[in-house]
Amino acid sequence: MRISRDSVGLTVDGSLMRLYVAQPVTSGCWPGIVFFSDIYQLGAPMTRLADRLAGYGYVVAAPEIFHRREPIGTTIEPDALGRLRGNHNARNTPIAAYDADTAATLAWLGAQPRVDARRLGALGFCIGGHLAFRAAFRADVRASACVYPTGLQDGTLGSTPADSIQRAGEIKGALLTIFGSLDPHVSADARAGILSTLEALPDLCHRTLLYEANHTFLRDDGDRWDPQLADQAWGEVIGFLDQELGGSVGY
Repeated sequence: MRISRDSVGLTVDGSLMRLYVAQPVTSGCWPGIVFFSDIYQLGAPMTRLADRLAGYGYVVAAPEIFHRREPIGTTIEPDALGRLRGNHNARNTPIAAYDADTAATLAWLGAQPRVDARRLGALGFCIGGHLAFRAAFRADVRASACVYPTGLQDGTLGSTPADSIQRAGEIKGALLTIFGSLDPHVSADARAGILSTLEALPDLCHRTLLYEANHTFLRDDGDRWDPQLADQAWGEVIGFLDQELGGSVGY
């Protein structure tokens, strides 16, 4: 379906945070998704994914995750310097700040007349996959898709170690994790440890998928992009969200 795009400003902890918002043009009351980017923020590869998700019948709100450290509207180039800059931003952002941004974004979504506040979810990539995992701790989040999430195995996320995997028992909604077997950031041993922890939670509704792919294989601007596997993984994400949130159905 056709979509519209906009930018919205929220103030969180005294800092102006931009939300990139994509949503169906068709009238209705749609599920809402908080969409977390990778460390390069909301460049074209990320906004294309947000737009694509909106076209399946979701109101998508993507926060600039480093708004406390970068001017509004900043996108970071995905090169060697950009990786240093993005990772430096990540290491100097408190965990509580990330959580506050998630809460503010979900509150904004839940207050929109075109969003069904009973159908909220999260989707994220790389560091954003970790943030989507943490969003799942919230009772109002019914489904979270975490695509090649980094740092779950050792708490690497912000300025202090994150307790995310230790809190996995708090997740009440459905969880999807997607990993790449060639990902240098999540080794086979690290992935096994994450999945072992999740599998030990009998009440957790969790499904995981492993592709023979590198980190950021859904990002369509680099040499790690795998179009075929990206399409397969994207189909799984959409199927998961549709099943849990009823996407493409607006009331």
